[in-house]
Amino acid sequence: MLRKIRISLAAVCFVLVTLLLTGINWQLTQHIGWLARIQFLPALLALDYTMLLVLVVITLLFGRIYCSVICPLGILQDLFGWAGRQQKKNRYRFSPEKRWLRYSVLVVFLACLIFGWMPVVRLLEPYSAYGRIVQLPWLRSVLTAVVAVLTLVIPAVLAWFNGRTYCNTVCPVGSLLSLFARVSLLRVQVDESKCNKCSLCERNCKAAAIDSKTGKIDYTRCVVCGDCIDKCKHDALHYKPIHLKKSETSESSSSEGPASPERRAMLTGAGLVVASAALAQAKIKVDGGLAEIEDKKAPRRQTPVTPPGSISTFNMNRHCTACQLCVSACPNHVLRPSSDPMHLMQPVLSFERGYCRPECTHCSQVCPTGAIKPVTKEEKTAIHIGHAVWIEANCIPVSKGDVCTACSRHCPTGAIRLVDYTTKDGREVHVPAIDNERCIGCGECEYLCPARPFSAIYVEGNLMHHIS
Repeated sequence: MLRKIRISLAAVCFVLVTLLLTGINWQLTQHIGWLARIQFLPALLALDYTMLLVLVVITLLFGRIYCSVICPLGILQDLFGWAGRQQKKNRYRFSPEKRWLRYSVLVVFLACLIFGWMPVVRLLEPYSAYGRIVQLPWLRSVLTAVVAVLTLVIPAVLAWFNGRTYCNTVCPVGSLLSLFARVSLLRVQVDESKCNKCSLCERNCKAAAIDSKTGKIDYTRCVVCGDCIDKCKHDALHYKPIHLKKSETSESSSSEGPASPERRAMLTGAGLVVASAALAQAKIKVDGGLAEIEDKKAPRRQTPVTPPGSISTFNMNRHCTACQLCVSACPNHVLRPSSDPMHLMQPVLSFERGYCRPECTHCSQVCPTGAIKPVTKEEKTAIHIGHAVWIEANCIPVSKGDVCTACSRHCPTGAIRLVDYTTKDGREVHVPAIDNERCIGCGECEYLCPARPFSAIYVEGNLMHHIS
């Protein structure tokens, strides 16, 4: 029954997290946004001490159920592991813990987190890794697509042949939680009076944590999946408190039926996680969308444009895990994962397919880490995330002699006005003049500029956002 409960809860979490990261429906996103906040690194970066304490307490009580029920990358590994087992049954074997490797990765991860080397953190963290995988069909940059493909292929291949190898060797969150799981209250335990050393449990342990010869289980790697209990034909394995005698729990587990300890433990753990997250109130908003322009190219910006609410590029770099949740939530298709190696997969604004609408605050409402602080519609219209820059050579009145007023007509803040200008060949034309005190960097001018392939006016990001 433990295995059935684990699969049911994991399936629900996996489907909902996938829907959340794809941003299929904004109303649904508001309802299930708490699933992002119960992930370990988002909770850590958001300094959500309550959630961190809940996750630690759950691990101390029930073991690493976080890895088997909540973590989307862990559940994805289970899917590939299940597919691999269809070709060869009972394929796993016990292997000693590669402690030097897993804790070396954890030390590197924590050092990068402390010193702000976030590209490494984003590559290793499992929730962000799954976000890259989900966004793979929409990634247009070659570098980001390659990173996303490798993020999928490496855990998938390892899981296909060896189960939870990635989870128990590379993943820093799994290694960190293993420190608490080592002393967890509830554990899978072997009743030696019933065990006949058939090794069926060992050959079905995807974490390679059961040594059937000695009857010992490595609880730092056990993810409490229940597969071993389900496979045991002699009722020699039970999920029970460590302080209870094996004989007592064996008798109770065989007689309790629907109220077995396994069932109560898993449901209680899941209940603690769900109870700790507050559901967002749904607000229905209709957005008509914008026509997509395929042939416009993004300019080479000196400073990336980060979303309103991100405060500064430093705050964005320090707190963003590149989980792609804000990218999927953006209804205007303005947020894109960066291909800059120093900010790899971090969301930045790009205006080839739309602009940052003044009334839209979706990204600030879904960010689980504090990289994008919540802002209201009124606050957003006063936040200066960038400033417009005019490129003379691309401007249609200068290059072609035609009249164009697109940027000045559509600027929502009135920061652009047309002024008289004399071209190098002596022609008198009207070109845009930009008032940077009024420009907020929304990108509407860049998006609507008819010049191709590069706009005649584009947005440079502000290192530090300011409010007018």
